[in-house]
Amino acid sequence: MTTHMIILNGGSSSGKSGIVRCLQAVLPSPWLAFGCDSFVDALPARMRASDEGIMFAADGTVGVGAEFRELEAAWTEGVVAMARAGARVVVDDVFLGGSASQRRWQKALGGLEALWVGVRCESAVAAGRELARGDRVQGMAALQADVVHKGVRYDLEVDTTHTESLVCARTIAARVC
Repeated sequence: MTTHMIILNGGSSSGKSGIVRCLQAVLPSPWLAFGCDSFVDALPARMRASDEGIMFAADGTVGVGAEFRELEAAWTEGVVAMARAGARVVVDDVFLGGSASQRRWQKALGGLEALWVGVRCESAVAAGRELARGDRVQGMAALQADVVHKGVRYDLEVDTTHTESLVCARTIAARVC
């Protein structure tokens, strides 16, 4: 079967975005990139600090409400529609709900072939990256490092703790049909 989508899941600051950029460089065909950060950035400002939208607590905890879930479902369906229309798509996501988040993608895919990739990174390393970035709530990386993988099934896992994004991307690219 031909792979239409690559779905990367990992905690904040685990290295997903770097891998996506490298994938776009090493894959022989063009791949569109979409990520949960761009989805959150597309939300109205009022939803970025709302019980119905998305909340970032001071300790790094992330909570989402009903309106967020409705828009997320529409966004997911739209991303999958692009793949169904013939685009190759790589997604950078954070499965806050672990296996429940994966099930939402599986439902939207409806049988469309995807390569599921877990992006792991030791929490202390991810926390250091988070601090260096300066654009994340401190604590988010450590809290998400393991919980996003709970119950999720992958075709492939990479670990960015000591492995560069390009090496991870080449490992993933070797699995794309």
